[in-house]
Amino acid sequence: PDSSHRFEKMFAATHSIANARALMRPNSAPRTTTPRSRGVVKVNALTCSTADFKVGLSLEIDSAPWKITEFMHVQPGRGAAFVRTKMRNLLTGNTNEKTFRSGEKFELAEVSRDVMQYTYMDGDDYMFMNMETFEELRVPPIAVSKFVKEGMDCQIVQWNGKVIGCEVPNPYTFEVVDTDPGLKGNTASGGDKPATICSGAVVTVPLFINIGDMISVNTEEGTYKNRDNSDKK
Repeated sequence: PDSSHRFEKMFAATHSIANARALMRPNSAPRTTTPRSRGVVKVNALTCSTADFKVGLSLEIDSAPWKITEFMHVQPGRGAAFVRTKMRNLLTGNTNEKTFRSGEKFELAEVSRDVMQYTYMDGDDYMFMNMETFEELRVPPIAVSKFVKEGMDCQIVQWNGKVIGCEVPNPYTFEVVDTDPGLKGNTASGGDKPATICSGAVVTVPLFINIGDMISVNTEEGTYKNRDNSDKK
């Protein structure tokens, strides 16, 4: 009798628990795993608008990568606002002026960047090396900045497996290898003159700069920043 009584109590308790669970989730459906719950995320191409424009930004226009070199937002007295730009085609090197409606959207050019060191010239091409893997890459002169010099670490930019650019450190210190002699009494505000730096590029510098001076250059704009002889031997 005791065993039978215990069995009845256990059955009643189990039945009550089952009823309680049913009441708590009356409309629950079996849980299923979806692609989203497994972490699968669809990634769309990155986009930007004219409000995001800045010098150096790369856009994909008409199936080609273009780099913004200059831009200006214009708000006319009448009519809609627009943005006037100067852009460089990273495949051909040609520079065009383009005008866009304010707020117009674009796809960003999906490019990769790898740090590589310029090692030597092979014919007209520049040879760069990945200093970790020691792999070499041949880069055509159209893609290379005039401020590249031997031993410099640069970012090699590739688009669709093709080298389209070579970004040099900014700013960077170069030695002046040729310029007219500086004159006594010249100051930073006393005029300017051309100077050839060790990469072969020509930069406009103040009159007091001499051959052998080390100067800091804004390599994006190609402009002189200041004299820096701190590392001069």
